[in-house]
Amino acid sequence: MAAACAEMEPAAAPPPPSPPPTAAAAPGSAELVCAQGRNLKAVLCQRCRSRVLLPGAVTPSLPQLLLPAMRKKAAATGGGGDGDVVREHWLVRDMFSFENVGFTRDVGNVKFLVCADCEAGPIGWHCLDDKDSFYVALERVAHE
Repeated sequence: MAAACAEMEPAAAPPPPSPPPTAAAAPGSAELVCAQGRNLKAVLCQRCRSRVLLPGAVTPSLPQLLLPAMRKKAAATGGGGDGDVVREHWLVRDMFSFENVGFTRDVGNVKFLVCADCEAGPIGWHCLDDKDSFYVALERVAHE
């Protein structure tokens, strides 16, 4: 399956270039965002509690994407139709901001993000067309 990244985004108009990181912009993450628009808490793997991102490392973002269902180990790239539409993400602009993350092999034009310790995922995604944008789904991680 060689899906372009543009096909993964909603057909509707894209969100504003830099949405204000407020409760209105990301309703599920209001308690997770500080006044400067960055994450207040560390981002952890839901399964093994391994630290994925430090506090203050990322900003909220609202791209919509169908991520494959959460699985453990290499099955995380599943090509089947089962999955979840995820709307709220943490936007990571530098891959070196990650404390602990793994990447799957290319699936079309996308690499999925998984926990580097337990390989649970996908917890997010990275489009190969945009070298500076990595997305971690809020509902696929824990915060502490």
